[in-house]
Amino acid sequence: MPIEVLMPALSPTMTEGTLANWLKAEGDEVTSGDVIAEIETDKATMEVEAVDEGILGKILVPAGTEGVAVNTPIAVMLGDGEDATLLDGYAPGAAPAPAPAAAAEAPTPTSAPQAAPTAQPSAAPAAGRVFASPLARRLAKEKGLDLSLIQGSGPHGRIVKADIEAAIAAGTGKAAPAAAAPAPVKAEAPAAAAPRPAPAAGMDARAYADALGMSYQAVKNSTARKTVARRLAESKQTVPHFYLTVECEIDRLLQLRKDLNQRAGDISVSVNDWIIKAVARTLRKVPECNSSWTDDAILLYDRVDVSVAVATDGGLITPIIRDADTKGLATIATEMKDLAARARQGELKPEEYQGGGFTISNLGMFGVQHFGAIINPPQSCILAVGAGEQRPIVKDGALGVATVMSCTLAVDHRSVDGAVGAQFLKAFKRIVEDPLTMML
Repeated sequence: MPIEVLMPALSPTMTEGTLANWLKAEGDEVTSGDVIAEIETDKATMEVEAVDEGILGKILVPAGTEGVAVNTPIAVMLGDGEDATLLDGYAPGAAPAPAPAAAAEAPTPTSAPQAAPTAQPSAAPAAGRVFASPLARRLAKEKGLDLSLIQGSGPHGRIVKADIEAAIAAGTGKAAPAAAAPAPVKAEAPAAAAPRPAPAAGMDARAYADALGMSYQAVKNSTARKTVARRLAESKQTVPHFYLTVECEIDRLLQLRKDLNQRAGDISVSVNDWIIKAVARTLRKVPECNSSWTDDAILLYDRVDVSVAVATDGGLITPIIRDADTKGLATIATEMKDLAARARQGELKPEEYQGGGFTISNLGMFGVQHFGAIINPPQSCILAVGAGEQRPIVKDGALGVATVMSCTLAVDHRSVDGAVGAQFLKAFKRIVEDPLTMML
């Protein structure tokens, strides 16, 4: 009896995904544990392993298909002794076609017996197909390597990260220079005799650009970017935001950071790591900001799990520093560096980015002085951190210069009142401007 391979649920909240790539072809042998496909969720690209053994008889959902619902059949596997003719006209949920009659019951003396088909070994992929892990593919693309020129050392000849690094070190696997990309096709202007219609109110951007004859290139939205767009639109439309800003003098923090990094050896603590620690300590002092709104109750979280916004090619993602209030700066720095790197490679596990009670969005490294962030539902607050810059200040009636960092707290007014938000920023400012307290 053929075995249906179902679209897996790769996280508790996943309802659908994109079948990004098939790593096995129809007719390939599959053993338990083999990676057969790559699934793109709203946050990452993850590998799907086979549970059963057999032959990949038929692919039901082609690579690149979006919006595949969880538990939808995506392929069918054949067991030992089962013939591919069982799948003729196969449809998900339908009974397979009856097996063909045995040769002994229908002799054909005038023709030679046909040799039984042999399954392709998985180590010999179909022409033009290259088996490689998602990370290996990304590294090869970044370094301009041709995967077809690299020998894989993984299971069944699969190319893994170590193979890419070896090719880079040896200077092999370089792709041939690509031909010049064709110029973007411009929207064809209508005949001069037929004036272009004026854009109608409410039309989408594509229709608007077409109506005005504007040339453009359409970059397809990833599943992650669609999810971010939907969640942020819902946040601005349904969450009553208000914003509070405070300016922190960070000269003492910068000096202490410099002194510690000189003594830390291989560990480098960033300003963002200090901010994570300061936010975590502040949430212990003002726990009302570590919360979520529901219609019948406000949820106050016992643990201080801080989400940190990280920009990736596919969209925004917020990996989480768990129990940040109990961790030292060196631990936070090490964890954050690892999480950010794997976030950009699309390799985070769902439990590493789902959850969290408070979010930090830091654009200071890009020179942004001040901005207001959109709350990350269902959290109640997000802190937008700007760049530290030298500004004139007045202290004790005298004019001076200090390095000042603007921080803006976006607050859900349903669960956090203005006075509570102000208490949070007051406590946060005190901790940041007296950084030694974070060492206690």
